[in-house]
Amino acid sequence: MEKIKAYLKDVHHELINKTSWPTWSELQNSAIVVMIASVIIAAVVYLMDFSFDHLLQWIYEQFY
Repeated sequence: MEKIKAYLKDVHHELINKTSWPTWSELQNSAIVVMIASVIIAAVVYLMDFSFDHLLQWIYEQFY
C-alpha cells in the first residue's frame, strides 16, 4: 500500500510542478485551429466523394 501512496504522491508532484499547462488563450487558439482543420478536411472528403460519385455514374452510363 505504501508503494501506491508513493506513486500517487509522485504523480501529483509531477502534475503540479513539472507539467506546463496551456493558458486559456492558447487553448482557444488551438481549438480554433482544430475546428478549421476539421472543416477543411471534411470539405476535401466531400469533394472527393462527390467527384468519384459523378465519375462512376458517367462511366456506368457509358457501358449500360
